[in-house]
Amino acid sequence: MTAQREWFEKDYYAVLGVAKDATDKEITKTYRKLARKYHPDANPNNTTAENKFKEISAAYDVLGDESRRKEYDEVRRAGPSAFGMNGARGAGHAGQGGFSGGQPFDMGGTDISDLISQMFGGGRGRSGVDPRRGTDLEASLDISFLDAFTGTTTSLRLSTDGESKPREINVRIPAGVDNGQRIRIKGRGGPGRSGAPAGDLLLTCNVASHDLFGREGKNLTVQLPITFAEAALGANIEVPTLDGSTVTLRIKAGTQAGSRHRVKGKGINASSDSGDLIVSVEVVVPKDLTDKQKKLLQQFDDICDESPRGHLFSSSTKTRKSQKD
Repeated sequence: MTAQREWFEKDYYAVLGVAKDATDKEITKTYRKLARKYHPDANPNNTTAENKFKEISAAYDVLGDESRRKEYDEVRRAGPSAFGMNGARGAGHAGQGGFSGGQPFDMGGTDISDLISQMFGGGRGRSGVDPRRGTDLEASLDISFLDAFTGTTTSLRLSTDGESKPREINVRIPAGVDNGQRIRIKGRGGPGRSGAPAGDLLLTCNVASHDLFGREGKNLTVQLPITFAEAALGANIEVPTLDGSTVTLRIKAGTQAGSRHRVKGKGINASSDSGDLIVSVEVVVPKDLTDKQKKLLQQFDDICDESPRGHLFSSSTKTRKSQKD
């Protein structure tokens, strides 16, 4: 049967349940509603629903395209006389994609397979090939410590099977991404088949180290060198932060080397739960002393009654006594 004879015999407006003067938007909206209702994925093993779905798809294939709808209306108005004696008018047969020898018909962005794919992520494509979601791609990205802290937008060049040339895409790296963390970027993978959605891009972030700051989860870390006097007497010391500002840290008298101090809210700010800045104190021992400095330190040592190693010997004495008993 020729396509135009089929058009004359079938009232596609009645199939979709819309008026003959319905707008393109109304036709698309109605088709979407019916497609959801009768799609085979929603009605497994239901032959009646499957046939209904094919019927409304064929109707929308014509009415959903402005030029084909106009031609359809002309055929309907002309009646049987449009086909002559042998019904041979309009010899081009409709393939799965419309006319032109069965090639997919361009509907100006309203391809049925695209609509079905959007609604169900499946359905047989217009080319007769089952839709298949695109493959997920994997790639790696080197970023600086600061970009990982603040977040950044960068570009990548991807080359995949089925694409004639590499494509460049922009990706947004969220603030707080950690070294080795993998980010899933929706729809940036391999292209789908027959209207199915594209795959995803799985991007592994390689975060460079920083010459001053480290990281422990959401917390940033930094080593703070202080003098013996500052550790013994206490001091207020300016500490740098990764965002370029400084904070004042109060070092208490008697602070020990290796002690850790927390500065709230100065770590990774990837969500409402911000990390902290962990400051580790490092007491710096001077290497080159003047004669005066040596003399003063010796005087200080002479008047010190407490030995930092006293507990070692008392513990050793208790051990020997216990062994004798």
